[in-house]
Amino acid sequence: MIKIGEAVPSFEAQAYHHNDIKRIKLSDYKGKWVAIVFYPADFTFVCPTELEEAAGLYEDFKKEGAELLSVSTDTVFVHKAWHDISPAIQKVQYPMVADPTGNLSKMFGTYIEAEGLALRGSFIIDPDGVLQAYEIHNLPIGRSMQELLRKLKASKFVRENGGEVCPANWQPGKKTLKPGLNLVGKI
Repeated sequence: MIKIGEAVPSFEAQAYHHNDIKRIKLSDYKGKWVAIVFYPADFTFVCPTELEEAAGLYEDFKKEGAELLSVSTDTVFVHKAWHDISPAIQKVQYPMVADPTGNLSKMFGTYIEAEGLALRGSFIIDPDGVLQAYEIHNLPIGRSMQELLRKLKASKFVRENGGEVCPANWQPGKKTLKPGLNLVGKI
């Protein structure tokens, strides 16, 4: 599994995006922030609530210079079928990545071997391809995409403002902290 501060290995996968099946590569997003959202499966209960919330925030992610990718172990054809019939998923304008082999899910540590599904995992990759944040949930626990966006903004702020750190629940425009020189690791 990739660890915080490590470069994310390049990967290539099929994605359903804008009513088309495309091949995408992580390197396509070099120089941009990338937020990846793993979810268990299409045609489920909690997943459409998360993906719909992400769809509603997609423009906000893009304003931050980030691309949003959703990933499940379904095929692109299942993504298309879900997109065609679900009002919630029809709102999705970001790439829906297919991981039927589970290789991406394994690389990010979300794969459930016995079920062939991914846990709910959210990952933030910086413009240099380095993993800056992640969060993994069990299947029945939905995530807040608003919180993922907040973490992206905090990650950007820290990168752009060396020496400053973001306290709990930090929001843009709020007070940050400047650790003293006697602190190890700038925490």
